[in-house]
Amino acid sequence: MAQSHVSILMTTWNRPQFLGQAIESIRAQTFGDWELIIADDGSTDNTREIVAEWMKKDSRIKYVNPGHLGRIAKISNIGLREAKGEYIAILDDDDWWADPEKLKKQVGFLDKNRDHVGCGGGYFVIDKEGNTTAKILKPEKDADIRKVMLFANPMANSSTLFRHSVAEKLGYYDETMLQFADWDFWLKMGLEGKIYNFPEYFLSYRMWGGGMSFSKQKECAQSAVRLVGRYQNKYPGHWFALFAAYAYVAYANFPPGVRQFLNPILSRLKKALFSR
Repeated sequence: MAQSHVSILMTTWNRPQFLGQAIESIRAQTFGDWELIIADDGSTDNTREIVAEWMKKDSRIKYVNPGHLGRIAKISNIGLREAKGEYIAILDDDDWWADPEKLKKQVGFLDKNRDHVGCGGGYFVIDKEGNTTAKILKPEKDADIRKVMLFANPMANSSTLFRHSVAEKLGYYDETMLQFADWDFWLKMGLEGKIYNFPEYFLSYRMWGGGMSFSKQKECAQSAVRLVGRYQNKYPGHWFALFAAYAYVAYANFPPGVRQFLNPILSRLKKALFSR
């Protein structure tokens, strides 16, 4: 079998209502040399049957289900070890690609820029009614990306394409990370080469009640402190980033009602500081 130029990883768990839109956005890509690996974290609904129907429609779709692991990094790594492509793309099961030329543009960029290990792009924020509530562009050039690497993930993971060989060398995602395994991944990748973000909108990112639990904020805060410490001598702004991480820890211990009120305000502030 010929090697697929791009392997696309989609992890899923009990969200069959969104799979069709995500898969259709992949099949709509003008770049057709891909395989889609759907890694199911032991769904207990009709996900398997839905994926089976899609596999009948498109032989490029593959399915793995190792049972419930309960950690996104673990199920992602299982899927990535099945990948055969030169490049890897990620798409969450509840998001979809907004630009049908996303893969074509990114493959062309990485083919020409061998000093870059990966690239991403901007995204639309979509609410539960399907309305666009925000348009986010990440820092474009490598030098600007590095300035914010310790403060927030400068890559929208589902918008990215990266070199399989580099990710494999680094061991893919760190399965010991409680949260922010994708942020840690891009911090590792940035040590291996340059990174780029297209000043274009590649992704529709769904914000809905079934996303990451509000209760995970303490784990996120602890993970942020761990990441800043891990990469403190690798990227600029360490002390400021460490202060921000500990401030996050303090915030995560506020009463839920206070956090519920402050969340949208702080989210907008974060986007203003670390996006374009």
